[in-house]
Amino acid sequence: MLLSILFWSLSLADTTANPQPVADSVQADYWVVRSVQIRGNQRTRERIILREMELKAGDTIRRPQLTGKLAWDQRKITNTNLFVTVDVAAREVDTQQIDIDVNLKERWYFFVIPIFDLADRNFNEWWYERGRSLRRTIYGARLNYKNVTGNADRLNAIFEFGFARRTQVLYTLPYIDRAQKTGLSVGASYQTNKEVAYRSALDKLVYFRSEDLMRERFYTNVILTRRNQFYNFHRLELRYVRNSIADTVARLNPDYFLDGQTRQRYFLLSYLFTHDRRDAVAYPLQGHYFNAAANQYGLLPSDNLRLFELTASYTRYWPVGARFYASNSLRGKLSWPERQPYINLRGLGYTSDFVRGYELYVIDGQRYGLLRNTLKYQLLNTRKHLRWMPLKQFNTVPLALYLNVFGDMGYVNNSMAQKYNSRLANSLLYGGGLALDIVTFYNIVGRISYSVNRQGQTGIFFSFTYDL
Repeated sequence: MLLSILFWSLSLADTTANPQPVADSVQADYWVVRSVQIRGNQRTRERIILREMELKAGDTIRRPQLTGKLAWDQRKITNTNLFVTVDVAAREVDTQQIDIDVNLKERWYFFVIPIFDLADRNFNEWWYERGRSLRRTIYGARLNYKNVTGNADRLNAIFEFGFARRTQVLYTLPYIDRAQKTGLSVGASYQTNKEVAYRSALDKLVYFRSEDLMRERFYTNVILTRRNQFYNFHRLELRYVRNSIADTVARLNPDYFLDGQTRQRYFLLSYLFTHDRRDAVAYPLQGHYFNAAANQYGLLPSDNLRLFELTASYTRYWPVGARFYASNSLRGKLSWPERQPYINLRGLGYTSDFVRGYELYVIDGQRYGLLRNTLKYQLLNTRKHLRWMPLKQFNTVPLALYLNVFGDMGYVNNSMAQKYNSRLANSLLYGGGLALDIVTFYNIVGRISYSVNRQGQTGIFFSFTYDL
């Protein structure tokens, strides 16, 4: 008993003697964030910016972690696409406290953009396959109004004429709740065509043109979004769709809507989950991106389309060193039933999912898989200040150039391949080549590439994307 008391007394003396060095050591390992100072947000509300930041006033952070957290907060604010430049830095107040300075330069938010676009899937199809015909152009105006109320909300409207006529309106409010987690979008679109691709043959689109209306499409939708965490996004959409075609199109391809139908009406319910941890949305060099979607076409007994679709993609980006960067992307789609309307039978080539080297082809199918690999070398990365430009939203111009080498593989499964004379479905596809990417402000990315595919076909291809 006496020994126990003695040992207890000694241990108490050890723990109570000289406690100050331990506390000093703990304090030396941490910073306390005294405040977050935001400058340059003339329209954007502070809560929209703070929503993107992991570092908050009052936080305690380990000193070795500070640089990494500042970098990711800067990237997240940049990826709101509300600012031309974003700089996030820590300023030491004393030995234990820091202030976080967020310096911003807001974008120009309101654009009325004249439209002179191509009706084909991409520039390459128009250039090589459609005789560069100016008749196949679309003109009009596009209204993009970002940050309408300072809450990162967006109003988009499209008015197009020419080869196709379209009127489309969409309003998006990213946060409708005080916790800034739930968002809402509402929209509608109406489009007509006098020329329509009524089928594919030999993996190329086949068109029919008339002076009469050949196709009419309308939809209206409502979208709920949920963002519980910084990098996770949920999207639930309910859409009503009404499509119709001329009798001529139904006769040319009775499977356009199936069974010679000229009308298609249905409700679509879709869910999309996205995990986005890329350093830059427009042109990522580091991080990863994952999404998965489930789409149910046809909800009511009166709907004349029944189709279920699953899609998923995963892309990883990482720096290799010495200004080299690499990326791998894996994407895929499954859909049921086997017999589907031609207009819904979509494989590779219609969107950004294609094997590079097959830009001129559409490969229809119920299922597909795609693997894309890229190695990039940074030739240039600079930021220029144009003193002669009076508008500050345009006087800072980032410019980057990247030389790429790429190699892709893909496979499309189509049980109806023989019907559409497809030579590329149900066979392994691969292609590779070189490309030069040009990246500048307002998420403008231009690309020129030279590629060769499995069939030995070569070509020079162009692409251009932007997000004003």
